Amino acid sequence: MTTVIDEDRLSDTFAALANSTRRAILAHLAEGSATVNELAEPFQMTLPAVSKHIKVLERAGLVTRGHHAQYRPCALDAEPLQQVSTWAEQYRPVWEARFDRMDDYIKQLRPRRKDRR
Repeated sequence: MTTVIDEDRLSDTFAALANSTRRAILAHLAEGSATVNELAEPFQMTLPAVSKHIKVLERAGLVTRGHHAQYRPCALDAEPLQQVSTWAEQYRPVWEARFDRMDDYIKQLRPRRKDRR
C-alpha cells in the first residue's frame, strides 16, 4: 500500500520541528494537554514568544487548541509526525545496507587485531 504524502504539509512539519523550543513543547504535549502558561514555564522567554512558537506548531498541524472554560489548552496532534515517519521509512533500506556494510567491515577488522598480538 502506497501512502500519499502532502509535500507542503511535510515541509511545514519539518520547518516547525527545526526549532529546539518547538520540539520541547511537543515533548511536553506528548505527556498530555497543557496551557500556554504551563508550556512556557521551563523557558526563559516571554509568553508572547512562546505563543509564537505554538502558532507555528498549529500552522503545521502539530498542535490543536481546545476550549475548557476560560482556558484554551494545547494538545498534540501526531498525524503530521506519522507523515514524517512514512517519509523517512522509504530510506530504511539505505540505512540498513550501510549498517550491514559497517558490520562486515568490523568483522574484517577483528581477525586483523588478533593477528597483531
